Amino acid sequence: MSTARTCRSPLLAVVVLISQLCGCTAYVGVDGFSVEFIHRDSVKSPYHDPALTEHDRVLAAVRRSTARAAALARSYVDGEGAVSEVVSRPFEYLMAVNVGTPPTRILAMADTGSDLVWFQCEPRAAAVFNPSSSSTFGRVGCNSGACHALDGTSCDASSNCQYLRSYGDGSKTSGLLSTETFTFESIPGGCPGCRSHPYVLVPNVSFGCSTSTNGTFVVDAMVGLGAGNSSLIGQLGAHTSLGRRFSYCLVPYTVKNASSALNFGDRAAVTETGAATTALVRSDFEAYYTVLLESVRIGNASFKHLSRVIVDSGTPLTFLDKALVDPMVQELTRRIGTGFPKVPSPQEPLQLCYDVGGPARQYSFSKSVPDVTLYLAVFGVAVTLKAENTFVEAQEGIMCLAVAPVTEKHPLSILGNIAQQNMHVGYNLDKRTVTFAPADCASSYKSLPVHG
Repeated sequence: MSTARTCRSPLLAVVVLISQLCGCTAYVGVDGFSVEFIHRDSVKSPYHDPALTEHDRVLAAVRRSTARAAALARSYVDGEGAVSEVVSRPFEYLMAVNVGTPPTRILAMADTGSDLVWFQCEPRAAAVFNPSSSSTFGRVGCNSGACHALDGTSCDASSNCQYLRSYGDGSKTSGLLSTETFTFESIPGGCPGCRSHPYVLVPNVSFGCSTSTNGTFVVDAMVGLGAGNSSLIGQLGAHTSLGRRFSYCLVPYTVKNASSALNFGDRAAVTETGAATTALVRSDFEAYYTVLLESVRIGNASFKHLSRVIVDSGTPLTFLDKALVDPMVQELTRRIGTGFPKVPSPQEPLQLCYDVGGPARQYSFSKSVPDVTLYLAVFGVAVTLKAENTFVEAQEGIMCLAVAPVTEKHPLSILGNIAQQNMHVGYNLDKRTVTFAPADCASSYKSLPVHG
C-alpha cells in the first residue's frame, strides 16, 4: 500500500486521515469501508429505553411501522417545491460520522428513504455541530450545482443556498447548505484484498446546516442514504472512486451482542452463495429503492400480483397488497397446522398470531413455518424469507406474522427490515440494481460487540 505526503484534491479518491490520530500527514487511498449500523433500541443508542421489555420494543417497532408507511405514502412535492419525505419521528438505525476539522462526532439517523444529509447547527440550543469551530467548513452558493440538485432551495441576501425540507408528518427543517470534511471510523469487514484503514476521510460533503426546525423532531442529525444525488451515496459516487454503492447486513432483533454493518465501495459487494440480483425500477420519489414483485410462493402454492415494492431499512414490518397477503395467511395457517393455538393480535396491523409457549416450543414453531419466496419480475430472481423474516415475537410466547396488507392509509408496498434480517442487501446505483443474499450478519461482517 503506497502513501503520499502531499495534500490531494478533494475530488480524487477517498482518502484516509491519519494525521489527527498519530501526528503525521500521510494519506492513503482505500477501496471501501464499513461502519456500525446501530439499531435505535441498542444499548449504544441514545434512544435506548432500559425500562422497556424486548416485547415492548417489538410493539413499539410495529407502531413505528404504521407511522412510517403512512408518511412514505404522503411523500410529495409541495407548493414551495420542497420534497416531503419519510417522517421526522420513526426511524430504526443510526450511524456515527465525524464532521469538521478537528472532528466532532455525531450519531445521526441513517435513512434509506431520505436524500439529504443535515445536522442541527449553532446557534440553536440543540445543536450538535458548531461551524465556527471547524477550519474546513464552507457555504454552498445558490448558483452552484449542489444547490440546484436539491429541491426546495433558494438564495439568501448573501447568495448562499438556503434549503427547506418538509416531512410527511408536517415537520420542517431549514438552514444553509454547507460543505464539510466527513471522517468515518471503519470497522473490520468481509472484503479480502480491499485497501482499507480504520479512518476514512471524505472532503467537501454537502450537508444542511440546520438553524430552524419545527414539528415533532426527536432527532438532530440525519444521513440520507437514498438514491438522490444529494444523499451520502450520491455524493460518494460523484466525488470519490467508491461509486454509488452501499450495502448492509441486519442482525436479527433477537441477537443482543452485535451491531449490524453498513458498507461502502468494494465492501458493498454481495458475493455470498445464493445472491439474487434484480433491477431497481423508477418510483414517484427519487430517493426510494423500488423493485418489481411478480409473485409469492409458499411450497407449491403461488400467488401472483404484480406490484412495486419499496426496499426500506426504516420500516420494521413488510406491507404487501391484500391480493398477496390474504392467500399467504391462508396457506401459512394450513401449513403450520393446529399444533399451535391461534390467539388475538396484541397490536394492529399484526395478524395471524400463535401461542408458541416456551423456548423449546418456539424453536418447534419456527421449524413448522414454511419458507416464503418472493419472485422479482426483473431478471426473474427469487428471494427466500425464513421464519425469522416472516414472524416476530410480539409478546412473550406469542409469534405474529410480520407482514400486513396495504390499506388506503398505508397504500405503499414495503419490504421492511424484519424481512431483511440475516441478509446482505447491496445497492448499486451505477448499475441500478439491488442484490439480496442470505448471511449470518452477527458473525460474517465482524460487527462490533454491544456492551452494557
